[in-house]
Amino acid sequence: MPLWPISLGWELRRGRQIVLHGEVNDRFWLDGEPVTFRELLVEYLLTTGAEIVGWWDPVDGLTFPVEGHEMRFRQAASGHGVRAAEPDAAAAEPDAVDPDPGEQQTAEPGTGTTQLSPRRARKEAASEQVASQPSTRRIMSIHDVLGSVRRVASRKDVASAFVLQDIDVVLQPDRPEGATEYLRLRAAMNEAVVPRAREDDKWPQARNSVLVVTGDVSRLPAWFCQEDPQVKELRIARPDAAERRLWLSMLRKQFKGASGDADLEPLVGATEGLAGWHIDALARTSVIRNAPVQKIGRLLDAYNFNVRSNPWTQLDAGMVAASGNVLARRVIGQDAAVNAVAQVLQTAYAGVDFGAQAGGRPRGVFFFVGPTGVGKTELAKAVAALIFGDESALARFDMSEYAQEHAAERLAGAPPGFVGYEQGGELTRRVQERPFSVLLFDEIEKANAAVLDKFLQILEDGRLTDGRGETANFSQSLIIFTSNTGASGLADLLAAASPGAPVRYQEIQRHFKKEVKEAFDNIRRPEIYGRLEPGVVVFDMLRAQHVAGITERLISLLAESVHERHGVSLDVDRDAVLAWVEERMKDPEKLAFGGRQIRNEMEHLRAAYVRYYVTAQPPPGAQVQLTVDPAGKFIVAPALAGGT
Repeated sequence: MPLWPISLGWELRRGRQIVLHGEVNDRFWLDGEPVTFRELLVEYLLTTGAEIVGWWDPVDGLTFPVEGHEMRFRQAASGHGVRAAEPDAAAAEPDAVDPDPGEQQTAEPGTGTTQLSPRRARKEAASEQVASQPSTRRIMSIHDVLGSVRRVASRKDVASAFVLQDIDVVLQPDRPEGATEYLRLRAAMNEAVVPRAREDDKWPQARNSVLVVTGDVSRLPAWFCQEDPQVKELRIARPDAAERRLWLSMLRKQFKGASGDADLEPLVGATEGLAGWHIDALARTSVIRNAPVQKIGRLLDAYNFNVRSNPWTQLDAGMVAASGNVLARRVIGQDAAVNAVAQVLQTAYAGVDFGAQAGGRPRGVFFFVGPTGVGKTELAKAVAALIFGDESALARFDMSEYAQEHAAERLAGAPPGFVGYEQGGELTRRVQERPFSVLLFDEIEKANAAVLDKFLQILEDGRLTDGRGETANFSQSLIIFTSNTGASGLADLLAAASPGAPVRYQEIQRHFKKEVKEAFDNIRRPEIYGRLEPGVVVFDMLRAQHVAGITERLISLLAESVHERHGVSLDVDRDAVLAWVEERMKDPEKLAFGGRQIRNEMEHLRAAYVRYYVTAQPPPGAQVQLTVDPAGKFIVAPALAGGT
């Protein structure tokens, strides 16, 4: 039996009535076999000596899981005397263990008939009751049910327990009639008495129970529990490690390749955050997808992502080997950064790590740091296009929007009862929808320290649970943080350099790594830096020899855009434009802004073509020449016949 029924018993003996919420649709276990929430709760209420157990829900109305309880209820509700209850096997022997699940049905000697266990018999009787009894004979209206429950729970001559499930579906607290019914419900809970049958029990005794069951307690009126000390919320959580170990042991024969409990031990930690139904589905997945428990990473991927095509395993080996060259064509002048990223991509493609559990962590984690405008975001886009073939696989989070402490809730979602709870978190929702992604957290130094704490679990375990209890798996994601930490001190480093001797990359690398470490120390988060340190990639400053390469690439991109949008061939005088850009970039102040400043300068080039296009309206197929004269004036004109 899980722990929550024990907590329920304590609270009932304290004189309280309970609102059960959380994982009320999950499966649990009792006496070595899986049971539903309803079956478990009914069995528990019977062990408390309840002579009437009634269960109401909007679909079936008021039903009685135990034979004979409906008759007693109708007698009590009508004010008549109640027939004494016959001892129930489960109630009389609460510690009894039912036979093995495979031996629940046994033949009585010499009869040839089948005898069911008490719990199995109650389950079948309840199903027959709902199927055979017309709904006109059952009490369907919550108004009528509350009146009857109030009368019966206040009687001392009978021990009763009532469960009202999904009452929040039919009662809207913002409507007067809904609020009135909630008040009637609370009256039924408060007026319940200790039955005489329990007066001889050890003090304190529980009153007759009136329990409310809901998946989300925030759908109930806030005042319902907050204003009444006799009403207590009890959350049913997902299985902890000990409970998951028990689940796995019970389902061992259903897992492919499991010969003993030791084979399932690695799954205890890997299934954190999963419900009982999820663990059952995991066992089924191992058979459906032919994923034995010995291949834990393969099994978890098959369950979590439900895809047969994994972009990581579909990568071409030759392309992965040449990834450094591919990335270098998009990010110019950052050989050290590109090589570091290419190495991690090759490791992720190989899929090897230290131990089986390591497979749950993200495929790679980078911390891009360096001067502004040197290609940090561009490299992240290039990685997304390289791995997933689509830059839309990059999800960018501007961390300047997470500067406040409460902004941490935006990543993983608001807790129950708060605005936005139903939507989940921005980060967890994105990963649940597209697990194969590159996640870019831009300018991470601007985020609140409380927001950074959310990343600890992601970096270590590859998981993050949102406010709704749903777990997002990051094992197939690539995570990139970018930062300009230390960029403001770069000017002092350059000023201290000897004239004519440029600052070496190794000096820039030491400077930024030192600044990053101090930044995490200052916010008292050295543990986060410890997890990020292997992925710290320092970008070099823009150097004069790389201006030409960046300019050439921007010219090509502009020409491609013109041809794609207008069908016009743009012929740029590359030598003239390059000389003009290099002259303007000789200004050290402009050079400090990196490749972004080159793009700013090239805006003059684009503006010149736009002016020409708007006034001349060249038709598709036209050829246009663009150059710049020594005075810096851009000239755009139709290409001369013969190319002269």
